Amino acid sequence: MTRVALTGGIASGKSHVLRSLARRGVPTIDADGLAHGVLAPSSSAVAAVRARFGKDVVDDEGRIDRRALGSIVFNDPDARRALEEIVHPAVYEAIDRWFASLPANTSYAVADIPLLYETEHESAFDVVVVAMARDGLSHDEASARISSQWQIDEKVRRADYVIWTTGSSEETERQIDAVLEAISGRRPKL
Repeated sequence: MTRVALTGGIASGKSHVLRSLARRGVPTIDADGLAHGVLAPSSSAVAAVRARFGKDVVDDEGRIDRRALGSIVFNDPDARRALEEIVHPAVYEAIDRWFASLPANTSYAVADIPLLYETEHESAFDVVVVAMARDGLSHDEASARISSQWQIDEKVRRADYVIWTTGSSEETERQIDAVLEAISGRRPKL
């Protein structure tokens, strides 16, 4: 099976591409969704987050207050790294379990991993696809989050394929088809 990672910047169209792949029957998983699961109430990760960041980031029911935690980690690189050290290993273990659980005849499957390059896990995948666009967040939100991610140009440079999501939906869909054909070996690398 070809392990494909989908990545990109904030508001790059990754979610659109992932939904489109799923509609085509491609097995997909979202690392952000896994991270939410890792941070489920009463999990060991929530206990570690509370121990590191204080009781104000966990509500009375044991749920992470994402806004409170986000205001800490997106403004403090050391805090962000501390959170990543808690969450990322568990997320990558879940991704590996998911790939291993797929039927043996699965040709390729896609994991959406926003921080693939930042976590230095690109070598765990056979193919990296970058979705590329920019819009959607307020200036302050985008600035804080972008500063915690690699520059999109570097992601594009390192990717095997790039899907530009700034055009029409039809153009994006054609690019997705072309990338899938290339990954399945029916076309040379784009």
